[in-house]
Amino acid sequence: MAKVIEGLYYSESHEFVRVEGDFGYVGITDYAQHALGNVVYVDMPDVDDDVTAGEEFGAVESVKAASDLISPVSGTVVEVNEALEDEPELINKDAFENWIIKVQLSDKAELENLMDAAAYEAICK
Repeated sequence: MAKVIEGLYYSESHEFVRVEGDFGYVGITDYAQHALGNVVYVDMPDVDDDVTAGEEFGAVESVKAASDLISPVSGTVVEVNEALEDEPELINKDAFENWIIKVQLSDKAELENLMDAAAYEAICK
């Protein structure tokens, strides 16, 4: 069973958001990294790029497949997880610790469109 963490927000496309103040840390869920297999590359936007909820912001490539990353929130990228450039496999070790982008949220109301842990667990079954 894939790990799901309480207190995070989840999208149907298997991204999560951990909100801290006006910022959201966005990554892929444990379920998604299991489905992808060994991650070999993460395509990330640049700092200061804008992301829009429901739109693509990058991709994760594994030995099996490539999967677009769909932003669960809108805002401006303030940081990318540079560790993933050299060690994309960190996502397989702990998908929730190894977020992909940190976003300054432009509209916190968008979080209401996302799922909580219980709702996300239900769609993963």
